[in-house]
Amino acid sequence: MSHQHGVHAVENFWARVWQSPQDPHAIDELVVENFVIVSGGETIRGRADFKEWVLKFQSTVEDLEFIPVETFQNADGSRVASLWEMTGRNRGFMGTEPDGQPIHLIGTAVWNVRADGMLESNRVERNAWELHRRLTA
Repeated sequence: MSHQHGVHAVENFWARVWQSPQDPHAIDELVVENFVIVSGGETIRGRADFKEWVLKFQSTVEDLEFIPVETFQNADGSRVASLWEMTGRNRGFMGTEPDGQPIHLIGTAVWNVRADGMLESNRVERNAWELHRRLTA
């Protein structure tokens, strides 16, 4: 196991699940069965529900481009923080009218990573409020 195993695990997740070509089914190989994500205060529990959440999210953004900006970990790699950006076109994001407006999200994800590289949990915050206000103005 490399010294940067936590960073590698998260960057592999971004590359396979969120970067083109997106493959949400890779979640089955990358996260534990009882995975938990807290996104904007909403908790999603379990690998299957997380995968469903990702599929729904991705379906609302056309031409989705995901850009990891910076990823770093604590000393043992069990905690990883990642700053990211996402762009695309609105296809009903956050329940809005699918009008093709540009989408630009900036976010932070804080992960728990097991020693074997499996992802255990993630807490995500992003500029959703600001984007929603712009899309509905």
